Amino acid sequence: MVLSTQIVRVADGLPLAASMDDEEHSNGKELAEPKNLLRQLYKKLNNSVDQRCSIDTGNFIFHYYIEYGVCFLAICDKQYPKKLAFQFLEELQKEFNEKYGSEVGSVARPYAFVKFDTFIQKTKKQYKDTRTTKNLNKLHEDLRDVTGIMTMNIRDALVRGETLD
Repeated sequence: MVLSTQIVRVADGLPLAASMDDEEHSNGKELAEPKNLLRQLYKKLNNSVDQRCSIDTGNFIFHYYIEYGVCFLAICDKQYPKKLAFQFLEELQKEFNEKYGSEVGSVARPYAFVKFDTFIQKTKKQYKDTRTTKNLNKLHEDLRDVTGIMTMNIRDALVRGETLD
């Protein structure tokens, strides 16, 4: 299941919106370390990274989708289907871009679009149970194949770019 969601501007790593759902997971304690890794990862994001990627952190999988200079990231259980995770992120991206796309470049303060959490929560509920008919149909659709999405280890993702320096 999707445990946490964050939306960040790629150019500078500014958090634009995030889900307020940590209390569901051991009062947020089990997500503290993955979120620290995310802060490091956001510093490495730029327009030359893969548009879609899954990153294995050991206990969780980070799935991210970059579109129009904005990174949509979900922290998921390891067993959550990759295809559903990316469909969830695409749904967030479409709604976010429609509502706030023109404002992203001019925002100066973190979490300027905190109101978007309402949509995140609503969408997260729809994707919670992978066995619902709607989600099973999404899994079986051949519209978008996720086998081409790169999967890497968190250590590799965090040192990306440093090896070239």
